[in-house]
Amino acid sequence: MKIGTVRCGIPHVVYAQLHRGHYQGHLELDHVDCRKLTQYERVAMDVPVIETQRLLLRGHRLDDFEALAAMWADPAVVRFIGGKPSTREESWARLLRYVGHWQLLGFGYWAVALKDGAQFVGDVGFADWQRDIAPSLNGMPEGGWVFTSDTHGRGVASEAIQAALGWIDRHFGGKTTTCIVGVDNAPSIRVAEKNGYREFTRAEFKGSPVIQFRRPQV
Repeated sequence: MKIGTVRCGIPHVVYAQLHRGHYQGHLELDHVDCRKLTQYERVAMDVPVIETQRLLLRGHRLDDFEALAAMWADPAVVRFIGGKPSTREESWARLLRYVGHWQLLGFGYWAVALKDGAQFVGDVGFADWQRDIAPSLNGMPEGGWVFTSDTHGRGVASEAIQAALGWIDRHFGGKTTTCIVGVDNAPSIRVAEKNGYREFTRAEFKGSPVIQFRRPQV
């Protein structure tokens, strides 16, 4: 797994070339000229880039919106995430929240793309959603993941989650993380347990029963 971050004006950075949305591998550059980047590219480049065997985890960009909106509007994707397809307005707000997390909290969600063609296939990462839930999740980054229906059953979620957890373990001192999963969402329960999450308690969130998981410090 490779990790890189782009910081404008810092010499000898290693980063994934995201210009115009085309992944071209990791490159050694002497300097990144921010004057040649759009404001959206500059925001995306402030997010750590993680490369796994099949995937590229990177910052969300404006041109991800159509694919992201289509994913969240797919009934098969949201079956266990509230059960209601998202409107374009809701998906737009979600995209902005993803970007805002990195800017304000130093962690957040990555856009996940397949390396063989840079196809957007999902979102993975950590958030502080300020949920009204008991027990409280305050102080613990909440892990989450959602992927396009054509990737289900292919191990994409676990591969992305492992990469994201590796990053937060390194950069947040092995901080305990949490996630909440609907009690009927057997696929996500398996993914959570496979990646070190253990059931902490049962709770209710927005009228639906959920399982609160914890992943202890490592």
